[in-house]
Amino acid sequence: AFLPPFGYSLKVSPLIEKISDHKDFKKLLRTRNNVLALYSKSAAAAESSLRLLSSVAQEVKGRGTISWIDCGDTESRKLCKKMKVDPNSKEKGVELLHYKDGAFHTEYNRAVTLKSMVAFLKDPEGAPLWEEDPEAKDIVHIDSEKELRRLLKKEDKPVLMMFYAPWCGVCKRMMPSYQQAATELKGKYVLAGMNVYSAEFERIKEEYNVRGYPTICYFEKGKFLFHFENYGATAADIAEWLKNPQAPQPQAPETPWADEENVVYHLTDEDFDKFIKDHSSVLVMFHAPWCGHCKKMKPEYEKAAEFLHATSDSPGVLAAVDATVNKALAERYHISGFPTLKYFKDGEEKYTLPHLRTKKKIIDWLQNPEAPPPPEPAWEEKQTSVIHLAGEDFRESLKKKKHTLVMFYAPWCPHCKNAIPHFTTAAEVFKEDRKIAYAAVDCAKEQNHDLCKQEGVDGYPTFNYYNYGKFVEKYTGERGESGFTTFMRTLRERDHERVGKKKDEL
Repeated sequence: AFLPPFGYSLKVSPLIEKISDHKDFKKLLRTRNNVLALYSKSAAAAESSLRLLSSVAQEVKGRGTISWIDCGDTESRKLCKKMKVDPNSKEKGVELLHYKDGAFHTEYNRAVTLKSMVAFLKDPEGAPLWEEDPEAKDIVHIDSEKELRRLLKKEDKPVLMMFYAPWCGVCKRMMPSYQQAATELKGKYVLAGMNVYSAEFERIKEEYNVRGYPTICYFEKGKFLFHFENYGATAADIAEWLKNPQAPQPQAPETPWADEENVVYHLTDEDFDKFIKDHSSVLVMFHAPWCGHCKKMKPEYEKAAEFLHATSDSPGVLAAVDATVNKALAERYHISGFPTLKYFKDGEEKYTLPHLRTKKKIIDWLQNPEAPPPPEPAWEEKQTSVIHLAGEDFRESLKKKKHTLVMFYAPWCPHCKNAIPHFTTAAEVFKEDRKIAYAAVDCAKEQNHDLCKQEGVDGYPTFNYYNYGKFVEKYTGERGESGFTTFMRTLRERDHERVGKKKDEL
């Protein structure tokens, strides 16, 4: 019953590994860390799956392996029994199972389409694609620049297009409202979505000013008119906005701290030196209007200033400098992060202090001003095998290496602090390999803000893997030394395997 009809021949892609022996299968799982196995009750039952999987294998070449076990032939039947798989019990007589790092990982139960299967094999732990959600059936899902151009050219109805990244939290939170609106407005408007995270869409991002995710653009007759920016919108909000689309209203500018009622002395490039001379004990907070930590610290700083103001024998005064406006002072005192606290005694700069975050800490310290413990040297100041990159040399440096894992971080972030020693040790392991690099970008530095945004960093740490400077995928593995080294070792083993195959072919 299991034999294919007489004379039945099935063309199988050479990229699909047909296996019938249990030992061979075990070896495959030992040597490949990302295997999708098709078990079929017969060759005939496997036919349509194999056609699709041939295309999948082509797309994931070098990153994933497809194997086929035909449980219908005598030898393979033993293998299926040992693996406890019975495709006969399945409606279509086929079963797809995924193996990761030598062990069974999961049954493949996502959409049986080229796009979904390729996405799964590129990231077996990743979330399903947006179009796999049955609730998103009325969203027009766009996959390529060509499709986007075609939609904008041919569609008469107004189009709302969400440019998104699959990992973006804000996008995920907005998707249910967006897809509900697509269903409710079907026939009147077209709501579309396009994952533009990968580097191939740089031109699109440039054209529609996609600086972060999601970016939602409104088009009429193929012409871009406005951005939609209410990311907390309900389906009703989206429908309401579409009735009368308008450009986002400019935000009312925040009142500068210096213009608010408070007893902190706000100093400028012009009056700073005189003030420091006239007051024998001054604590100065260098801040920036956009800095979240400064905003958190501000109320405590003001309370401390009020307390000192009301004290007859006050140990000092509190001042503040907006470093984004008073650039000469920021430069003179080498201000590179915010807030930065500096203490001045008798007109001279005496100490740079770690953040005294509370009113009590500020007052206690001023009553007994002591030198702070020496700061731990910054990561990039230490001698390690990690390459520290900045905006201007980022792409050029990466192009020189075949495999680079980049850690985008902020020095204050606790998760980053935990990961840094492990990442540094991993870099040390591969320091002799000229094709490999472990690199880091400090996203807290102003000159790196645009770069971090462009590379899709919306939380710290973010790890991206690049191949000769081209973004390939986000690293979502373990953040310990073994996670970082295993990832790189797997890539190198694959390289050596390919070289070996080429030699065999010669």
